[in-house]
Amino acid sequence: QLQLVESGGGLVQPGGSLRLSCAASGFTLDYTAIGWFRQAPGKEREGLLCINSSDGSTYYGDSVKGRFTISRDNAKNTVYLQMNSLKPEDTGGYYCAAPHSDYHGACPIEPREFEYDYWGQGTQVTVSS
Repeated sequence: QLQLVESGGGLVQPGGSLRLSCAASGFTLDYTAIGWFRQAPGKEREGLLCINSSDGSTYYGDSVKGRFTISRDNAKNTVYLQMNSLKPEDTGGYYCAAPHSDYHGACPIEPREFEYDYWGQGTQVTVSS
């Protein structure tokens, strides 16, 4: 069974950091891109960034540029989202997802949800003092 599981969320003060993990089971991430999405309370889910199978990053928009980075550890079959300088507006559910196989390890140019086949259940991040 193909599965993605996020972890690492929690409560953090503004200006703090968190690292989220996205662990895959049932398939290898070696040849798979992974995207991270966020859904803030009362808002639609938005794409944040994606890492391709060659470790190249794609940022979807400017909201997290300079603060969030994405990386992968293929030996652990895990992708990470390092979040620094967190702001209250970063609060929300964070989801990782894998694009459908037609992308052959590349990231979709646009973070459209229908481009992604497999989704994790999400992990909650709350940024508050």
